Amino acid sequence: MHFSFMSSLKSVLHFQAGLGVLANMFLIFLYTFIIVGHRPKPMDLTYCQLSFVHLMMVLTGGDMWLTDIFESLNIENDFTCKTSFYISRVMRGLSICITCLLSVFQAVTISPSTCFLAKFKPKLKKYMISAFFYIWSFNLSFSSNLIFYVGGFTNVSESNQMKVTKSCSLFSMNYIIGGLILTMTASRDVFLVGVMLTTSAYMVIILFRHQRQCKHLYSISHLRMSPEKRATRTILLLVVFFVVIYWVDVIISYTSILLWKYDPFILNVQKFVMNAYPTITPLIQISYDKRIIRMLKILQSKCH
Repeated sequence: MHFSFMSSLKSVLHFQAGLGVLANMFLIFLYTFIIVGHRPKPMDLTYCQLSFVHLMMVLTGGDMWLTDIFESLNIENDFTCKTSFYISRVMRGLSICITCLLSVFQAVTISPSTCFLAKFKPKLKKYMISAFFYIWSFNLSFSSNLIFYVGGFTNVSESNQMKVTKSCSLFSMNYIIGGLILTMTASRDVFLVGVMLTTSAYMVIILFRHQRQCKHLYSISHLRMSPEKRATRTILLLVVFFVVIYWVDVIISYTSILLWKYDPFILNVQKFVMNAYPTITPLIQISYDKRIIRMLKILQSKCH
């Protein structure tokens, strides 16, 4: 019974990963096409990067894709473990940073001219490119310290290591170093989640005020959702979904670290939770972006 349930759970994980890979690859191709050949919107470059980050998150999540590729090439297990774990942590950090960036930039975009944020609108593209550079540099260096505390699983001194995948384990570390890494990671994440929630609350207030003003000027039947409002709702949905998934992941991770035990079932549940955001995000983007819907309709009519 337990074996059949675990087998079913793994099938769900593979389906989820496959869907995530296809959806994110489609968005990367589409946004690259828009950026290179058409007039891109300021957010298109950010969405393209987010799709790439999510694609890499799915590929490095658990033991499903990148690890299998390394194994098929007969690459040493310790190198495979360190590489996949490092890429996974960097991409997780980039995902939270870019989602936060989207929220901040959209708050600036929809700010009324009377608000102090409106003065940043003319140079938004310049700030965006600088922000990308700092975000990538920060996350590539920030996650490098964990490479020394992760490696291939061995049967020697099992009490000093915690299995996190079928072939990868986290080694015990000094309490001071462990506390420092945990504090730095938690501080970064809490700060970014706080910024996301603050900008989201600000956007909700702006949307509410705008809707109330429009009702006085037009009848409800004449009200149409503007591209800015649609983009804002997309980002609000992404932020809310991210925050929920993030805290579920944090609870599972910290509980496992404190108990110093990883149950196979809990590990698979965490994989599902970790891959939920990078899988659902592209589907939300596709359903809310009219350009994508229009392109899909054109492709569908050509196929028929």
